[in-house]
Amino acid sequence: MTDTTVQTAAKPDLMRFLKANVRDYALLLSLLAIMIFFQFTTGGTLFKPINMTNLILQNSYIVIMALGMLLIIVAGHIDLSVGSVSGFVGAVAAVMMVNWKVDPFISVIACLVLGGIIGGAQGYLVAYYKIPAFIVTLAGMLVFKGLALTVLGGASVGPFPKEFQLLSSGFVPDFTGGTFNWLAIVIGSAVTAAIIYFNFKERRNQQEHGLAEEPDVIFYGRNLLIAVAFLGFSYLMASYKGLPNVLIVMFTLIALFVFITTRTTFGRRVYAMGGNEKAAKLSGINTERMTFLIFAIMGTLAALAGLIFAARLNVATPKAGLGFELEVIAACFIGGAAVTGGVGKIIGAVIGAFIIGVMNNGMSILGVGIDLQQVIKGAVLMLAVFLDVYYKNKG
Repeated sequence: MTDTTVQTAAKPDLMRFLKANVRDYALLLSLLAIMIFFQFTTGGTLFKPINMTNLILQNSYIVIMALGMLLIIVAGHIDLSVGSVSGFVGAVAAVMMVNWKVDPFISVIACLVLGGIIGGAQGYLVAYYKIPAFIVTLAGMLVFKGLALTVLGGASVGPFPKEFQLLSSGFVPDFTGGTFNWLAIVIGSAVTAAIIYFNFKERRNQQEHGLAEEPDVIFYGRNLLIAVAFLGFSYLMASYKGLPNVLIVMFTLIALFVFITTRTTFGRRVYAMGGNEKAAKLSGINTERMTFLIFAIMGTLAALAGLIFAARLNVATPKAGLGFELEVIAACFIGGAAVTGGVGKIIGAVIGAFIIGVMNNGMSILGVGIDLQQVIKGAVLMLAVFLDVYYKNKG
């Protein structure tokens, strides 16, 4: 075979791969384009270390809830109660720590358990009584919004103990001293090296079994982009106060859910349910138990998000969690989750959450009104869903 023949054969492979993965790469390129756009239009403010830190703190709870919401959407359901549940749990945490003087660690554990129970209870109704998730969680949204008002007595409760505030406002300490946080660079470099190592290890395994589809140019380019992004982000964090505690929590959860959805039987069963629930049940999957579990997971993550939000504000308010469910659901759909279920990736949901976060941050810096911000975010969501339906019908 001549070199010309090899090159001719390689081109279709590259084009075929790009066509098959157009949504994934388009999503990442969209995030980069939006960030570059706001970097220039805000006069360089977007990528300033303090603003990038604020971007993480402002969107961490949305990202965390998007992880659980993706599982629910992939399984073919929806959860409209996550915002109210997070606000209710934040209210309970405030009463426990501020009014009852309960130890912050015990309070956090109790609140996470409470969130899991709430999510599990809703999942039980959906799974075993076959009540549509839309109805169950819509009712839950109203119930827990009212309960949050009741628990707080209609007034804000705070401030929280210093130990609890560190959950959202604390930073990983740097033992080297000085204004530049070298520990952030070390951690960022270690994480980057680990990600690239596992990417190369997975590709080597794919090549050994003849399963490698990603062209070399795409593979090496993707890993180069990962290295630049992670190291650049680590440098920005190190230039301010270092890595926020909530970033460590968020990144750990992202890694855990990526592993669950791609490497475990549980993850494969969630996707099987969303693809065809009847077929999944006939194949031996306990779909009722799976539905119960994913709603319990969602409840726990909503509780954690509520605690992080309360710690960031340093006060629990009756309006906490208002509209969170809309941004979380939008993040999943913008991130490539299919409306009909069965399709979606954790990384896509995370990117979708950051697209919304960067848009919120950039438009706020530019002084765009809240009304126009809502219009723009709604248009982006509609475009994402339209593209999902378009490519599905085209395929």
